[in-house]
Amino acid sequence: MIPFRNSLPYDIQMNEAYASECPFCGAAHVRLPLKPAEIEQLRGGLMKRMVVMPCCRSRLQLVDADGDYLLSDKPLRS
Repeated sequence: MIPFRNSLPYDIQMNEAYASECPFCGAAHVRLPLKPAEIEQLRGGLMKRMVVMPCCRSRLQLVDADGDYLLSDKPLRS
């Protein structure tokens, strides 16, 4: 079970991953530098992935994923 405060909702559109909002700067509809195959590798915690948000250059360490959320190692919501 992914802790809600460490989660980032995402969506796959045309083979690209998008976050509805950046947890750091609040930019809307941010394209994540992840492919669907990389998200599949994150599932189950088999792989970790550092992601740099393209809108504000903030770093995000992803440790797990499910069909709707990416899990970070630190809280992204209050």
